[in-house]
Amino acid sequence: IPIFPLPTVVLFPHVCLPLHIFEPRYREMVQDALKNDRIIGMVLLRAGWESDYEGRPPIYNIGCAGLISHSERLQDGGFNIVLHGLEKFRIRGERGDRPYRIAAVETVAEDLPAPVRVLGPVRQRLEALVGHLAERTRSDVRIPTAISDHELVNTLAQYLPLDPVEKQALLERDGILDRAGSLIELLEMRAILHKACHMTSFCQ
Repeated sequence: IPIFPLPTVVLFPHVCLPLHIFEPRYREMVQDALKNDRIIGMVLLRAGWESDYEGRPPIYNIGCAGLISHSERLQDGGFNIVLHGLEKFRIRGERGDRPYRIAAVETVAEDLPAPVRVLGPVRQRLEALVGHLAERTRSDVRIPTAISDHELVNTLAQYLPLDPVEKQALLERDGILDRAGSLIELLEMRAILHKACHMTSFCQ
């Protein structure tokens, strides 16, 4: 599949990701994908990518394939697209006969239990932490009650203000339960650091 390496974006299964495509090589990638199965693999660039961005800088070998569910061709030749996350993959190799990168990949199965709700108290803790984060940042975050557990966890992992490497670590977790637990740990650590910084400022 064609892969799209970016320094700050991580795609998760079952989550939608809007993208603006402007580089010539990635315009060609989108054109080719639209003519075929509409699938693009998102991967995160590793640290140090700046020195070889126009070439083939190092990337993490776990990514997520996405289906182009919407595309809009722009007057300047670029695209606005929406990717719908499908499944995780592991890169097994690359070939270099196109301007963009193409990888041989294998599916990494997610541990997705059959019931829509499997997290129980874990979900309640996660929702509470997100609520506290929204209060601190004065943002309007509302979690639909009908959203399934795996959609909730993956959407939060993709869109909460976390470092890209933290998001990559969440993607690599083995299934929704592990990902939810790691996400809770990250949010709890952020809350502790925020409280410590606030107390230090108050004392000063």
